[in-house]
Amino acid sequence: MGVKLKYIVDELELEIIHESTDYKEIEIRNSDINRPGLQLCGYYAKFVKDRIQLIGTQEWHYINSLNDEEKYSTLERLFKYNIPVVVFSRNNFIFPQAKILAKKHNVTIVRSPDTTSKIFSKIISLVDEALAPTMRMHGVLLDISGIGVLITGRSGIGKSETALDLISNGARLISDDSVIIKNIDKKLIGKSPDITKYFMEIRGVGIIDIQKMFGIGFVMEEKAIEVVVNLEDWDESKEYERLGLDNNYQNILGIDVVKFDIPVKPGRHTALIIEVATKNYKQKELGYNPALALNERMLKKLD
Repeated sequence: MGVKLKYIVDELELEIIHESTDYKEIEIRNSDINRPGLQLCGYYAKFVKDRIQLIGTQEWHYINSLNDEEKYSTLERLFKYNIPVVVFSRNNFIFPQAKILAKKHNVTIVRSPDTTSKIFSKIISLVDEALAPTMRMHGVLLDISGIGVLITGRSGIGKSETALDLISNGARLISDDSVIIKNIDKKLIGKSPDITKYFMEIRGVGIIDIQKMFGIGFVMEEKAIEVVVNLEDWDESKEYERLGLDNNYQNILGIDVVKFDIPVKPGRHTALIIEVATKNYKQKELGYNPALALNERMLKKLD
């Protein structure tokens, strides 16, 4: 599994100086980047040729200090390793020797206006996100009081309508109906498919645009998921959580997320209950558990 080099170049709007014949097929399989300072000095032990090679300011100035013959021989030692791409930062001048060797050894050269550290970070973030374990879930993702809440449940139970109620009370929409979830650095990051971003479907009304209707402050690009709220039909025979001493969890992409099962029936203010559940979760994360506080108060009363 890898990410296409073309995708990286397009997303970061890098300038193509020379395009190899296999440019569109090249895949980058990890986010590690090599700054070939040691290699330019002739040390190739432990050199990993499959990584993106970044010519930063220091490397560029070193090459620039060499005469033409030394430039050619120094760069050829690097280019002959069948490396996937060479990136020049800061819009630095591309040495003629590099262009000649790129054609000779069929290596792609690209250039970025960003500083070395900035393009380094951009590439790592983009590749890490592209390679992260990914899944889609049916639901609505909101930011409620700074907490990423994923609302799930059967189709037609009222997820979008409940979410709209929460948005009208200050929550922010990340995605409705379909949520793309990635495990990035052991955090679940949720976002919307591009085609449905900021749109919601409300039965009886149709499609609405949250950004246009409520404003830019009511939408977000992505959010870390901390809580799952599962809406389900009220079942008189089922024993629902009454105290909340311990958390229930749902495993998503190998990560356990706090889960609330909220029964739905006429007369219950579902949006308010979700908001309260979220704030209660936040209190527990900060070290205060109201169920434990009540239990301690009762024990003191009995004593």
